[in-house]
Amino acid sequence: MPDTDRTPAGPVWAPPVRQAEPRGLCTDCGISRTTEPKQCGRACQFIKPDYPRLETLVHGRPRDPHRPDELFFGPFRRMLRASMTEPRDGAQWTGIVTRIAEILLETNAVDAVLTMAPDPADRWRPVPVLVTEASGMAQCRGMRMGYAPLLALLEPARARGFKRLAVIGIPCQVYALRALEATLGFDRLYVIGTPCSDNTTTERFHQFLALLAEDPDTISYLEFRADYHVELRFSDGRKKEIPFLKLPISKLPPDFFPVTCRTCVDYTNVLADITVGYMAGQGEQWLIVRNERGEELLSLLGDEVRTAQPGSAGKRKGPVTGFMKNTERAAGGLPLRGMPNWLRPLVGWLMPRVGPRGLEFARARVEMKAVETVIHLRRAYPKRLRTMVPDHIWALVEPYGLKRGPD
Repeated sequence: MPDTDRTPAGPVWAPPVRQAEPRGLCTDCGISRTTEPKQCGRACQFIKPDYPRLETLVHGRPRDPHRPDELFFGPFRRMLRASMTEPRDGAQWTGIVTRIAEILLETNAVDAVLTMAPDPADRWRPVPVLVTEASGMAQCRGMRMGYAPLLALLEPARARGFKRLAVIGIPCQVYALRALEATLGFDRLYVIGTPCSDNTTTERFHQFLALLAEDPDTISYLEFRADYHVELRFSDGRKKEIPFLKLPISKLPPDFFPVTCRTCVDYTNVLADITVGYMAGQGEQWLIVRNERGEELLSLLGDEVRTAQPGSAGKRKGPVTGFMKNTERAAGGLPLRGMPNWLRPLVGWLMPRVGPRGLEFARARVEMKAVETVIHLRRAYPKRLRTMVPDHIWALVEPYGLKRGPD
């Protein structure tokens, strides 16, 4: 990203941010870098989250126990499979999030879009930016890995006089944004959420890339797909697909994923107006339209997007149970159970055909995250179980034998 685009006069503005305040369980959403770092106490997802209150504030109601999928995915109006009729060059999938943000800027519905762009020195390192012209969104396409203080730019946005803002963020960023929304002073706020389960530092991510290819510096794209494969693309046009079962997870250091990400209770970004992910997309993107503003965002695309109802197939109980047993072993310091190498190709072939697919795949991943949260909190921060684990998480893990205890 050229320096001229990083000034207030360009389409992408990346003002400097303050140093982060030292915190314990923290993913550096950016609030600790503001002039009021003590706001972390009431904004942080990892201190004492109150999802029923914020769901009611944002969507008009908490998740409905009579709509079973809301237990997994949070309040929603409808869920869809979707893709752009003409995929955008350089997009992670087909460019739905990018295009929505472009239209908001093109139609003057917002003054700026707060999102992430790649660091000029490292394509994988996220840098928070304020995009003020639709042309600037092209610089923000694709996935990045690492902590990025997105919300540190709320104050520069207000200082520049922005009153209407769109924010594209991951769950821990969106939770803090919603917790503070009433005090921020924006006239209009659109929130486009992307799912997230496991993050790590950019430096650690480079270690992971080095295990996937002999020339990791040429990897230009990485995506975990719902067909149980990771897709890599290289700068010379090559592509590579790696089955999940063949990923070198056992070679990663024990702290590759921090405790925060292992104990996150919001995979599907339930406080966004619209969540755009992949888990139930079966090769397309998965949209969770959560409220009236989410409907408004989707309607901006018009006939540029094609949609269909999400499918669902397979059974999740076996994979989730196996995941739980491995997580329990890992949390106890024991090695993960390895699958014989001769069996991996067979299971890798079977899983996309008989394993959980579509919505059942998404339910499985949410249950896995819930199981992981309880197991790792009991090991690392047992006193936080009471305040960090919402009721709906206990409901998700109870069928697997995990229940509230004396801790």
